[in-house]
Amino acid sequence: MRAAVDLRSDTVTRPTAAMRAAMASAEVGDDVFGDDPSVQALQERVAALLGYEAALFMSSGTQSNLCALLAHCGRGDEYLVGQMAHCYRYEGGGAAVLGGIQPQPLAQQADGSLRVEDIAAAIKPDDAHFARTRLLCLENTWNGQVLPPERVREATALARARGLATHLDGARLFNAAVASGQPPAALCEGFDSVSVCFSKGLGAPVGSMLCGSRQFIAQAHRERKRLGGGMRQVGLLAAAADHALSHHVERLAQDHALARRLAEGLAAIPGVGVQPPQTNIVFAQVPDAAALLAHLKAQGVLATGMVGLRFVTHLDVDVEGIDRAIAATRSFFEAR
Repeated sequence: MRAAVDLRSDTVTRPTAAMRAAMASAEVGDDVFGDDPSVQALQERVAALLGYEAALFMSSGTQSNLCALLAHCGRGDEYLVGQMAHCYRYEGGGAAVLGGIQPQPLAQQADGSLRVEDIAAAIKPDDAHFARTRLLCLENTWNGQVLPPERVREATALARARGLATHLDGARLFNAAVASGQPPAALCEGFDSVSVCFSKGLGAPVGSMLCGSRQFIAQAHRERKRLGGGMRQVGLLAAAADHALSHHVERLAQDHALARRLAEGLAAIPGVGVQPPQTNIVFAQVPDAAALLAHLKAQGVLATGMVGLRFVTHLDVDVEGIDRAIAATRSFFEAR
C-alpha cells in the first residue's frame, strides 16, 4: 500500500536521516541553567542571521509569538494585528487570556498587508477610555504570500513614528526569503522582534526562535519561564534546527516549484479555481470542498479545508505525489 500524500501542512515533515544523526550526536546540557551548548550556539547563529542582538529558543511558534506579546505589552495594552493573522485568530487568544492584552484586529488586503490609513486610525489616543496601543504585528508569509516590501516599510515607519513597537510573525520567513531573493535579515528590517519556525518547511521536528534586543529577550525569557517553557537537554532539538538551517533553506525553492506544479494541474480541471502560489501553499476553490476532501482521503491524498481548500508542499512530497493529488482531484470531477 502506498503511503499517503500528506499536503495538510509543512508541519507534518519528518526528520531526515542526516537530521536524526545530528540530533544523536548533539552536545547537551541543562538549558534552564544556560548550560546547553547546542542551544546557545543556535541562538547566537539565528540572532546574527536575522540581524538582532539576541535570540531565545522556543518550543513552538505560538509560544514564541505569545512571549513576544507579553514582553512588548502589559495588562490593559493592545496590539494591532490583521483580522486573519495567525497570532490573533489561531493561537487560542493567549495574549488576552494570559496577558490581559487586547487585540485590535484590522482588515487585511488581498496580499495580507495592512493599510497604513487603517493602522493610523486604530491607534488610540492617550485617554483613560481606551486600551493603550503598544504594538503592531505583521505576518510574513501570510497564507503563503510574501508581504510587499513597500507596504511593510510604510507600516513599520508609521508604527515607529507613533511610538509603537513592532513584531513580525515570521513562521515561514525563510520561504519568503527564498521566494523574494532577499536575505532573511532584510525582511526583518523595521521590526523590534521576529519569530521564526524550524518545524514547518525547514523540516525540524520541534522549535521556533524569538529574536530581539538583549533587554527584550531577557523579558521574553522571563515570560517563557512563566509559561512553563523552560526546557532541559533541548540541544537535541536545537541540533535538528541547526541542521535545517544548514541544509534545508535553499531547497525550499523545490517546495515552491511543486506548489506551482500542483496549482497549474488543478487549474486545468474544470470546476476548480486556483490562486497562483508564491511559495509552498496552494488555495483552491471548489463547489463542494467537504466531498472533495473525503474523496482525496480515500485516494490517499490529505489536504485541509479550514480556510478554503488548502494544499501545502514540503520536503516529504515529490513530483509523483503532486501528480497523484492532481489525478485524484480530476477523478472526483470526472465522476460527477
